[in-house]
Amino acid sequence: MEIAVAGGTGIAGSEVVRVAQQRGHRVRVLTRGNGVDVRSGTGLDEALAATDVVIDALSTSTRSAGAAVDFFTETSSHLLASGHRAGVGHHIALSIVGVDRAPYGYYAGKLAQEQTVLSGRVPWTIQRATQFHDFAAQTYRGASFGPLHLALRMRTQPISVVEVATRLVDLAEAGPAQRASDIAGPQEEQLVDMMRSWAAHTGRAGWMPAFSLPGAFGRAIRDGSILPDGDADLGTVTFADWLAAQPRG
Repeated sequence: MEIAVAGGTGIAGSEVVRVAQQRGHRVRVLTRGNGVDVRSGTGLDEALAATDVVIDALSTSTRSAGAAVDFFTETSSHLLASGHRAGVGHHIALSIVGVDRAPYGYYAGKLAQEQTVLSGRVPWTIQRATQFHDFAAQTYRGASFGPLHLALRMRTQPISVVEVATRLVDLAEAGPAQRASDIAGPQEEQLVDMMRSWAAHTGRAGWMPAFSLPGAFGRAIRDGSILPDGDADLGTVTFADWLAAQPRG
């Protein structure tokens, strides 16, 4: 099978590439270095020729709703249009559990992406997943004020990125499923505890006070709105399992 991966150098996309190649699939990573600009559409028609499945694991660092909507709408539109012209039989988009239940700029972009996929002309699958285990490290780096790091109050059910990548390749092999069952980690965690554990494990000792984001999004991440429903498929790797495998500081 010929699989094209958008975002194939990112956290999730690079694992998708690895898993797909291990299974014997031919994989093309859609990057500027490979002559493809997904944002503008340059090179996509040629890149998707003879492609069976497109897996979209793109991400962006913006927190602006307008910028996120523009990014995900444009990239998805180009992938779908070029995919349709090339005869791609399956478009898979990676999204986020609870993206429609919490008001946040990045989530607005992911919702726009989902809607673009739904209205496209390529048979599709949308896979929502919870946060990855390294979300604790990402938040640690982002929630800092000078030397002070804050631990964010948030309920989450983090999942192994390898398990997410494996699911995406499973879906590629199975064919279009539209809204696939959500996937999440095996148990709920408190992000405050995850961040403190990660900091201690990696040698970043120091006081890390907990804080709550204000507003509707802050309430949503504390009240369970972004947790998976009872019918989600659960992974097996806990945050503690993942952390134990990380290098110590």
